[in-house]
Amino acid sequence: MGISDTVRSLFPCIKSHSTSDGDDSTHNVEFAGGNVSLITTKESWDQKLAEAKKEGKIVIANFSASWCGPCRMISPFYCELSEKYLSLMFLTVDVDELTEFSSSWDIKATPTFFFLKDGEQIDKLVGANKPELQKKITTVADTHVACEPQPQPQ
Repeated sequence: MGISDTVRSLFPCIKSHSTSDGDDSTHNVEFAGGNVSLITTKESWDQKLAEAKKEGKIVIANFSASWCGPCRMISPFYCELSEKYLSLMFLTVDVDELTEFSSSWDIKATPTFFFLKDGEQIDKLVGANKPELQKKITTVADTHVACEPQPQPQ
């Protein structure tokens, strides 16, 4: 099943590309100029988390819904943040398309943002609070950069 029009309306910056074999169920999703991926399967979630761990990136996972007004309000801002903080990995999960998976994360409201390091939750934000999302992402990005090993002078 392809990405629904409702998901596209929620995330207007989504570009979807079907695989070359014509199988419409697998998509390479990218946000124009950013680094946000739409997660459509548990397998793609696992793949992205493994990629983030390998690259030493913090993951920001946005669990949202196409019918959710606050989700619609914050999605352009989330896209902007993804373009600004390229050292982080931004993911979006539609709770209606991945119901069982979303339930395993105990989502009580949308949007819910999880901040993950090596697949483990390090922070969480419930609600479309732009200043708080900006603050948490800035803190995570600054902390992440500060913790990266610096090259030693020779």
